[in-house]
Amino acid sequence: MDKAKVAEILEEIGTLLDLKGENPFKVRAYHNAARLIGGLQQDLGALVETGQLRELKGIGEALSEKITELWKTDRLKYHDDLKASLPSGLVEMIAIPGFGPKRAQVVHKKLKADSIEKLEAACKDGRIAQLEGFGEKSQENILQGIEQLRRFAGRHHYHKALAAALGILESLREHPAAIRCEYAGSLRRCRETVGDVDFLVSAKEKDAPALIERFVRLPGVISINAKGETKSSVVLDGGIQADLRVVSDAQFPFALAYFTGSKEHNIALRVRALARGLSLNEYGFSKAGKDKDEKGARDTGSVIQCRTEEDIHEAMELDYIPPELREEMGEIEAAEKGKLPKLIEKENLRGTFHCHSTWTDGAETIGSMAVAAQELGLDYLGMADHSKSEFQARGLKDDQIPGYIAETRKLDRKFRKLGLRIFAGIEVDILENGSLDYSDKILAQFDYCIAAVHRGFTMDEMTMTARIVKALANPHVTMLAHPTGRLLLSREAYAVDMRAVIEACAKHGVIIELNSHPWRLDMDWRWWKFAKERGVKCAINPDAHGTPDFQSLAIGVGIARKGWLTRDDVINCLPADKVEAVLKARRK
Repeated sequence: MDKAKVAEILEEIGTLLDLKGENPFKVRAYHNAARLIGGLQQDLGALVETGQLRELKGIGEALSEKITELWKTDRLKYHDDLKASLPSGLVEMIAIPGFGPKRAQVVHKKLKADSIEKLEAACKDGRIAQLEGFGEKSQENILQGIEQLRRFAGRHHYHKALAAALGILESLREHPAAIRCEYAGSLRRCRETVGDVDFLVSAKEKDAPALIERFVRLPGVISINAKGETKSSVVLDGGIQADLRVVSDAQFPFALAYFTGSKEHNIALRVRALARGLSLNEYGFSKAGKDKDEKGARDTGSVIQCRTEEDIHEAMELDYIPPELREEMGEIEAAEKGKLPKLIEKENLRGTFHCHSTWTDGAETIGSMAVAAQELGLDYLGMADHSKSEFQARGLKDDQIPGYIAETRKLDRKFRKLGLRIFAGIEVDILENGSLDYSDKILAQFDYCIAAVHRGFTMDEMTMTARIVKALANPHVTMLAHPTGRLLLSREAYAVDMRAVIEACAKHGVIIELNSHPWRLDMDWRWWKFAKERGVKCAINPDAHGTPDFQSLAIGVGIARKGWLTRDDVINCLPADKVEAVLKARRK
C-alpha cells in the first residue's frame, strides 16, 4: 500500500469518527495525520521499518501502530470495524455540499435515511423541512447539493489525478520497449479537475502489445474497460479512468499535441493548417484533402517531419504554445505575433504567505513550518492564522495577538541568521457588513493582512460584491484570500462580480491570492489575464495547515501559468528584502 492510500484511509477514519460523534480532537488527529502522511517527502516504508514513524510530530503510538498495520497488511481492522458500524450510505451523504456529519446523524436517527436516495426522497416529500434545525431553506439546499454532486460525478481533483499519473508514467518509462512516454489531456493542460487521464507511449509496432500488457497489470488497476493491440482503457483505484495509446515515435509529437487538446485549440490549429494547404491530425501533416485513414496514416507518415511539438508549431509559423495555454483563449494569435508571455516556473518562487499554525487550526508550530520552508529552499515564510470570528478554527482573540506576534518575531530573529525571514500576518475575516474582524489598531501590528470571506456565502451578487469591495478599501488589507470561496467538486463559488472585485484591488493596491490548495485553486485561472491587465499582483499561497501542504505550491504555479502569469506578476517571486518593502509600502 502506498502512502497516498494510507492517507486516504486515515482521512476516511476521521470522517467515520465524526459521523459517530466522537471527540473532535480525535477526529482532527486523523485528518492531520492524513495530511502529514500524504505530503511526506521521506519513504513511508522506511519510516515504518526503522520505527522512525513514531518520531513524526502528530503521530502518536496508536496512530503509528495503525499506519504500520496498514502498510504491512494492506488493511486495518479498526477501519473495517468502523465502516461496519455505520451504513455505507452515510459517508456518501456527507459528500453533499453543506451537509456535514452532524446533519447526517440527525436524518439517520430521525428518518432512518442512510443513503443519498433516501435523503432525496425525504426532501421531496417535505420531511426534512420538519426536522428541528432544518426548515424549507435547508431542504432546498440539500436538493441543490445532491444535484451538484451528481453533476460532478466522474470528475477528480487535479492533484489526485496527477499522483496516479506520475506512478503510471514511471512504470511505463521503465519498460525497455518504451521510447517516449507522457500523459496528455486536461491533466497536461493543468485543468483544476480531470475526467480521465490519457497516456501516450511511442514504441516499435511489434512492442505495442507488451506495453499494453504492462499497462493493464499495473498496481492500482481495478478493472479493464478495453484492451487492444495499441489501445487500452482501465479504471484505477479511486475511480479514475486511464487510457493508453501506443504510437510510432514519428507520430508521437502529433499524437501528444492532439490528445493534449483542448478540442477548441485543436480545431483552431487545423484551420490554420488548412490555410497553408495542410491537413493536421494525430498522425501528422498531409496535403489538404489527402487525409489517410488510420492504417494509411500509420504507414505513410507526415509530409512534414516533426520531432517535437515545437517543430509542429514552427511548421505553422507559431511560437511554441505551452500546454497550459491551449484553451483557444488568444494563445494562437499571441504565438503568431511573438507575444506569448514567458510563464512563471516553480523555481521562481522565493517564499509564500497564508500559513496556519497550532495557534489556531494548524497541525504544526510556527517553528516546524519554518524548518519545512527552509528545507524547501524558500527565503521567507508568511504566517497568517485565523481571526477571532473563526471560532471553530480557534481564531485568535484580541488578547492573544501580542503573544502570537512576539513568537513570530522571536523565530524571525532566529531563522533570519539561517537565511529565512518570517513575517507576522493574519487571515482576517470580512464580516457580513464588509468590516474586518479586528480594529485598525490591532491590524496595524501585523506585517500584512489577508482578508477572507468564511461565512455568509448565500448573499446575492450585489451584496457580496459590496461586502468585499468595502473590505478592500481598508488600508490594512494587503491581500484578498480565495476570492470566490469555492471548493472544487464540493462547493460552488459564491455569487460575486469578480470584475468589480479585481477593479477594486487595482484601485487600492491589493494583491489577489491564488490559493494553491488543490480543493480551492481560487482565484479561477480564467480571471488572471484580466487582473494582470489591470496591474493587480498575484500571491501564490498554499493555505497551509501543515508542512505537507507546501507541496501544493507547485500546483499553484501550474494554475498561474494557465492564467498567463509571469514571475513579474507574482509577488512571492520577489526576494525577501523587496517583499518586505512592498508590505511596508502597503501599510503606509
